[in-house]
Amino acid sequence: MTGESGNKAVYDMGAENSRLASCVSPLLSWYGKNKRSLPWREDPSAYHVWLSEIMLQQTRVEAVLDYYRRFLEKLPSVEALAGCDEQTLLKLWEGLGYYSRVRNLQKAARIIMEQYEGNIPSDPEILLTLPGIGSYTAGAIASIAFGLPYAAVDGNVLRVSARLLADEEDIGNEALKKRRKAELETILPKDCPGSFNQALMDLGAMICIPNGAPKCGECPLASGCLAYLQERTAELPVKAKKAPRRVQERTVFVIRHCGKLLLKRRPPRGLLAGMYELPCAEKKLDRSEALSFVRELGFEPLFIEELPDSRHIFSHLEWRMCAYLVRTDELPEPELKTEEYRLESSVEIAGDIPIPSAFSAYKTWIHDT
Repeated sequence: MTGESGNKAVYDMGAENSRLASCVSPLLSWYGKNKRSLPWREDPSAYHVWLSEIMLQQTRVEAVLDYYRRFLEKLPSVEALAGCDEQTLLKLWEGLGYYSRVRNLQKAARIIMEQYEGNIPSDPEILLTLPGIGSYTAGAIASIAFGLPYAAVDGNVLRVSARLLADEEDIGNEALKKRRKAELETILPKDCPGSFNQALMDLGAMICIPNGAPKCGECPLASGCLAYLQERTAELPVKAKKAPRRVQERTVFVIRHCGKLLLKRRPPRGLLAGMYELPCAEKKLDRSEALSFVRELGFEPLFIEELPDSRHIFSHLEWRMCAYLVRTDELPEPELKTEEYRLESSVEIAGDIPIPSAFSAYKTWIHDT
């Protein structure tokens, strides 16, 4: 809870901890009856917990389930992940986006193989040294897989606690995240820290939801929730607005030649590093300009058709795309402009070559034969 002393908020740590502590029993009781059935909970090994948490970053649970099963079928262990070739790895991740996550997953797996004999460390301080693992993921692995008393503070936990305590501090504030983690670790039940962490996550995902009105009538913590008692659930949590995303206009080309699709490899660093994409111009082109673009690539267009506009949102960037389907003269086989370009069949693309989800609006034409 907060008060004012000059311009600085003053926190009554004892009162906050007491209110948080009073939640443990009712929350665990609710979780026992209402927890979500998720595959990584059926066998919460460190590898399974780690993989699920990385997949779930900025992605809905429903979207992850098939990816999780498919990934484990192909790469069932840290050793298999460490030894996987990059193209197969990216294909398994195709559609999830944020490809740096899976690259970091593999980098960490290789470190675990080299330095820890293939055993994922239980110590959060060691986990934090591995690529792609932050405080939340380290806490989740330590508590869920190893039963250690470490909090896992994600957006769900921050939202639930902000409403419970009527805390008006920005939940994007790193100092708040650290303080909340410390507070929760004083009240974590020593016999089931992982269950408590997951209970908070489920409560935030199912009841104390981020968009729309929270389901306070179904919440086991409502009787002690200050935001509910003060009728302030719509105001909390407080979250500062992000800076507007940069918008980039692009023209996308689905160029088909002799049943094959033209792809271009992106640079080895930066956005979608090293992945194959549809050729693009970094501005909007009209039909005449589009035909010139195709000819400059070494192809002679026979047919051109406008495709639907689309957009794709990255963390700090938005692509607004118009697109053209182009079929080219079958003879002669063009000499591709640079080594960045390649012609691939739909079978090869479906089986081996990952296409970024940014182009998912054009999936029908990408896989057309």
